[in-house]
Amino acid sequence: MSRSWASPGVAYLARGLLSVVVPAASSVIILVRLASLRGVQVSPWIISAVVLGAMPLGFAAYVLADERSQRQKANRLGARLVPRMQGKWPGNLDKVVSIVLRSENEYLGRGLEDEMKVLGPTINCYFFWEDVIITTEPQHIKTILATDFDNFVKGAKFREAADSVLGTGIFNSDGKRAFTGLFVKCISRLHRTMTRPFFNHDRISHFDIFDRHADHAITLAKERFRAGLAIDFQDLISRFTLDSASEFLFGQCINSLSAGLPYPHNATESTDAIQGDNTATAFAYAFSEAQQTINRRLSLGQIWPLTEIFADDTAQHMKVVNAFLDPILTDALEKHSTACEFDKNNIADDQTLVDHLVNLTTDFKIIKDETLNILLAGRDTTASTLTSVVYFMAMHPEVLTRLREEIIRKVGLTRRPTYDDIREMKYLRAVLDGTHSPTSFRESVRDTTLTSPEYGKKPLFIPRGITVSYSVLLMHRRTDLWGPDALEFDPDRWLDERVKKYLIPNPFIFLPFNAGPRICLGQQFAYNEMSFMVIRLLQNFSTITLSPEPAMRPPAWWAEKDGRQAIEQFRPRNHFTLYSIGGMWVKMEAVDDVEVIN
Repeated sequence: MSRSWASPGVAYLARGLLSVVVPAASSVIILVRLASLRGVQVSPWIISAVVLGAMPLGFAAYVLADERSQRQKANRLGARLVPRMQGKWPGNLDKVVSIVLRSENEYLGRGLEDEMKVLGPTINCYFFWEDVIITTEPQHIKTILATDFDNFVKGAKFREAADSVLGTGIFNSDGKRAFTGLFVKCISRLHRTMTRPFFNHDRISHFDIFDRHADHAITLAKERFRAGLAIDFQDLISRFTLDSASEFLFGQCINSLSAGLPYPHNATESTDAIQGDNTATAFAYAFSEAQQTINRRLSLGQIWPLTEIFADDTAQHMKVVNAFLDPILTDALEKHSTACEFDKNNIADDQTLVDHLVNLTTDFKIIKDETLNILLAGRDTTASTLTSVVYFMAMHPEVLTRLREEIIRKVGLTRRPTYDDIREMKYLRAVLDGTHSPTSFRESVRDTTLTSPEYGKKPLFIPRGITVSYSVLLMHRRTDLWGPDALEFDPDRWLDERVKKYLIPNPFIFLPFNAGPRICLGQQFAYNEMSFMVIRLLQNFSTITLSPEPAMRPPAWWAEKDGRQAIEQFRPRNHFTLYSIGGMWVKMEAVDDVEVIN
């Protein structure tokens, strides 16, 4: 939906004004009419009171009527309402304030975990009288993603919050929508149909791209380590994935690795002086900030436009993003218009995703939105996982040692890994599998129910049109699903008897790439990229140690808590993916001169 005529906040208030003016005007008209019929003159004070009281009274009536309607519908379906958070202030305002304040210093997800300990694994936050369901129940997630897939869509709320960044791309599409010269029943199917052949095609050129940028990233890291300085691995690996993804998608590298790496706080060099006005740095920053804005909008619910009264908070960031993308896409379309006939089903080894898309459609918006959506996935999810892998290897040197032994045994210290190498490295896959934790949002299309997580109780009623989200991160912390060691990083859980005990009977407890019709198309590409980079890292470095910057360190009082919070050495946060506040600062020891890779 276009909001170019006004800021999101002004547009929201304009829509809301109708809900104020109509009931107020109606109340005044009815009051004056009744009074005139009885020959009574209505005082201006009474009219003012009616006008001022119409909105709150009307809203209160709506809330009560909606709750009564939900209870009646639930009863007809033999169900019960989802357990609600119970705050002391109207609209659960005290709960909202508590969660926001705790999120600044508390461990990620701790506030919701505390609520779920009391209410169960599926709860209704009911913030500002808006139903917002959050679940960590695998059977519910299975229903959302697979068995009742058509009833749980991205929905209008998500689309409105993400439209200014994601447009009509694969992460922000479902339902019927028209495009130039094209009408499709389901836009999400269109996007998947367009991109699936490209990701299903194993190409050696993928590894050429990985190798080139991995070598650049490792060279930069070695230069810092030789100077006795730590690096922000989160920053480094985000640049690696951004450069790899941009070359893979566009055929043009953003070259974010060419900008100077940030320095630790106690270094004599200045990060700002090194990076300057680098275009790649500006693009990466703008892209990240736009995503942060979407995440903030989603966390606030339907009232998010009120925080953007004067301007769309993504607008300035998207100008930077568009300035980079638009010329590339325009050039690709111009080349296509002068090219000879082609085979749409034949994907050349050196063909980029943009090349592939312009062979299927000339609609600039579809191509742009699709590539931007996949750039988000190709950069952030992979960078997040690799950052977590390096953190856990620093925390568990025995894992690093064992993984490095597998790498040396299968690939050696100098050879570039192949597809077959990666497929055979079981422990590497187990290490990667221990670090995925996505979160996703859906909206219910029609009234439905979810099975009760508590045996013998009525199912849970889900009204139409409400937001239903699930957290894989919190699900992975459940000891009833993963065993008493659920909070431990232990790659062997993917290799020993625990697979048969926990995962095989209940496969929806592990969803690194979603499931069902919307399962991630690029999952094999992501595994290949992550595996390739981990192999290259451990071919070059034999140890990894944390070197936390002040902004990265968690508060001292975390050590007094239980679970992972007591031992964590960084402050996790999330937008679309997990990240570390203040970066992930580490030092690595390069292999000795006999082993060093030129």
